[in-house]
Amino acid sequence: MSKSGHEFSVGDHVVYPAHGVGQVQGVEVQEVAGMQLEVYVITFDHEKMTLRVPTAKAKTAGLRSLAETGVVSKALTTLKGRARVKRTMWSRRAQEYEAKINSGDLISIAEVVRDLHRADNQPEQSYSERQLYESALDRMAREVAAIERIDRDAAIVMLNKSLLKVPVAAAAAAAA
Repeated sequence: MSKSGHEFSVGDHVVYPAHGVGQVQGVEVQEVAGMQLEVYVITFDHEKMTLRVPTAKAKTAGLRSLAETGVVSKALTTLKGRARVKRTMWSRRAQEYEAKINSGDLISIAEVVRDLHRADNQPEQSYSERQLYESALDRMAREVAAIERIDRDAAIVMLNKSLLKVPVAAAAAAAA
């Protein structure tokens, strides 16, 4: 809790599940249906959007602080893992990937990036696969960039390095 009694302060970077990383611009009181409602005003520069989230409903809406360093390192480790692709219909998998991206959970987003990542020697992705991959990579990169205080492009380079690292056991097996 900040000094004002609110969970987030002006200038804080926050994550809203459906939109990713935004910045708290202020707290306003608005009248909605004749009632006074206190809201966080959050801007998402990359979407050129402003969102107003009631302060009382912020937690239930999924608004959260940036991930802790432990969560970030776990997400980066997730990127290094083996892709897990279920043998279900693409439409069902696409829905699951979309749900993970919009969950706002950094590790779930990392799973989508890992599962949809294609190395140069792998077959081409379909348009919808590429769209989901780009969406997940962008969402993850923006949060990592805000945490590490680097720009989005530097964060993407960092994530790509994690994606290209071969797990130690696999590297040892390949060398043997």
